Amino acid sequence: MSQPYNRVFNFSAGPCTLPVEVLKVARDGLMNWNGTGMSVMELSHRSSHFEGILADTEAAFRRVFHVPSNYKVVFLQGGASLQNTMIPMNLRGEGRTAAYVVTGTWGKKSYQDAKIGGATHLAFDGKEHGYSNVPDLGSLDYGDNPSYIHWTSNETIQGVEFQGDATLPALSVCDMSSNILSRPCDVSKYGLIYAGAQKNMGPSGVAVVVIREDLLPEMNQGLPPMLDYRTQVENGSMYNTPPCWGIYMCGLNYQWVERQGGLEAMQTRNREKAQVLYDAIDQSGGFYRGHADKACRSIMNVTFTLADASLTDAFVQGAEAEKLDGLKGHRSVGGVRASIYNAFPNEGCETLAAYMKSFAASNG
Repeated sequence: MSQPYNRVFNFSAGPCTLPVEVLKVARDGLMNWNGTGMSVMELSHRSSHFEGILADTEAAFRRVFHVPSNYKVVFLQGGASLQNTMIPMNLRGEGRTAAYVVTGTWGKKSYQDAKIGGATHLAFDGKEHGYSNVPDLGSLDYGDNPSYIHWTSNETIQGVEFQGDATLPALSVCDMSSNILSRPCDVSKYGLIYAGAQKNMGPSGVAVVVIREDLLPEMNQGLPPMLDYRTQVENGSMYNTPPCWGIYMCGLNYQWVERQGGLEAMQTRNREKAQVLYDAIDQSGGFYRGHADKACRSIMNVTFTLADASLTDAFVQGAEAEKLDGLKGHRSVGGVRASIYNAFPNEGCETLAAYMKSFAASNG
């Protein structure tokens, strides 16, 4: 099935595929936004035009993500990786530890970054089983009175996902970069949520941070202003020049999610898309093998290997010839990864499943 504008089916883990209708609106805004005679990228961030874009973007995010009124929302630069530094700097109390749950590559990176600045407790590490599963968060030992517990709701590289929100014995801090807006979320169970935009919300270069406002007065003092959440909140995401284009694109995507029916509709769509691929894996007679345990399979990142690993390159190259792009697994784990974020069309999953069946028949 052909894509509009001769586009490929983009299975890349990020930057992600974006809705065509959003790209069309952005195309017009790129040249002349709302009759101003200027591109969104040319608008002064102190102008009423951009202030309106920022306000509309935050309002749309609050609506679609159901953010309670006692939470602050800021749009920051540096992607999710900068949050690995900001979180412990702001939230780890003097003489206390920060607890980390490591279920894959990004959780491990968060943990390693946190260790640089102070005491850090490793509550779980799934390395022994190749990061193929996730633990029961309620059963872990988080150490003695941690300042917060950090976990990653979906691991992009390994394709494992927690199947819902969690009630934790300490402040819950969650990296939702690769599954935010893919399903409903009870924000009230978290102290801080953060996510890079380039998986489900927009282009790279923006991170969204949701912070319960009662935490702000208790955060550590004397931090560099750019790394202090209070400074960012007090200045409404504009302590310095913000990533204006990225924020604008996020706003368009939030509005698109609303038009699709919100997070409940997104969850239904995403489950259906993922099931098409997991069925192709499970019904292949062992030709394909899923990486994640079935109980914690991601609906965003479908990861698998071929029983004969020597066929992987041929599989990926053949897929590219069919306009199925970005399927090569991360260099650290190999295999194949199909990332199917919110805007990824169901037709792409059906096309890949058909290709998988054909490839197995020819090479099995």
